[in-house]
Amino acid sequence: MNIVYKSEPERGRQWAELVARLAPEATFRVWPDIGDAQAVDYLIAWQPPDNLMQQFPHLKALFSVGAGADQFDYAGLPPELPVVRMIEPGLTQGMVEYVTFAVLGLHRGMPRYLAQQREQRWQAHPVTGAAACRVGVMGAGTLGLAVLGPLVALGYDCAVWSRTEKKVDGVRSYAGDAQLGDFLARSDILVCLLPLTARTEGILNAELFSQLPPGAALVQAGRGRQLNHADLLTALERQQLSAAVLDVTDPEPLPPEHPFWQHPAIWLTPHIASQTRAESAVRALLDNIRRHQRGEPMVGRVDRARGY
Repeated sequence: MNIVYKSEPERGRQWAELVARLAPEATFRVWPDIGDAQAVDYLIAWQPPDNLMQQFPHLKALFSVGAGADQFDYAGLPPELPVVRMIEPGLTQGMVEYVTFAVLGLHRGMPRYLAQQREQRWQAHPVTGAAACRVGVMGAGTLGLAVLGPLVALGYDCAVWSRTEKKVDGVRSYAGDAQLGDFLARSDILVCLLPLTARTEGILNAELFSQLPPGAALVQAGRGRQLNHADLLTALERQQLSAAVLDVTDPEPLPPEHPFWQHPAIWLTPHIASQTRAESAVRALLDNIRRHQRGEPMVGRVDRARGY
């Protein structure tokens, strides 16, 4: 198998060492050292090169280095070329940690206490138990389902919303446009882990925020283009929302003058919620390549009709 990696170079060097150990029969190259382009079987990238199939005419599959694959221009990809998202334990664990941290921080009012610290103001506020805090997760894919487990274990009243109904122990399930309003109305903390599709672009907007309980909070770890920035700022100003934790934005990074940087009710992190971890990611990649070679379904293959 001949693999080319096109993403962050230092990570690529780590992956090369792991592939050499775990699959010594494979040839693994880090962009721009692609070797014989005619011999390349598999490309793993965040942004593939232009004219992909002209450059790699015998490419058998395109892998994303991350959980998303919406960054690819599918119009330029042959319909028969498999496109595969990264699904691996380290990436999932990272998202579980981030969302648990964010929900706990919002539930316990940490953005407010951080603002008070800057003002040198010592003031306690009432605390409610986790059972009285209703968490709603938008998206019931691998990451969405994974984050629910620890939240349920901590005692939060959890619900999930997705395109189709999901059965999750200890979690209320809502599905489709008809049930979105009911789901939002019971979400004191809304967690967005939706994939980016034509239907989810801009979904975090004024209309959606108005259906949340007054003073609700937002955790946005989905995709940057799902959030309307102006509508979020208005919702915070009007106290429809009390706080937001944002790990993804559009663009990334935000320009220096953007109001999110200094807003006291926003925690902003630089797209670090869930990152692939070298060894588990390489093992997942090699497992999928071997599945492909055996003619078996690959884990995380994108359904282009659904967009994820």
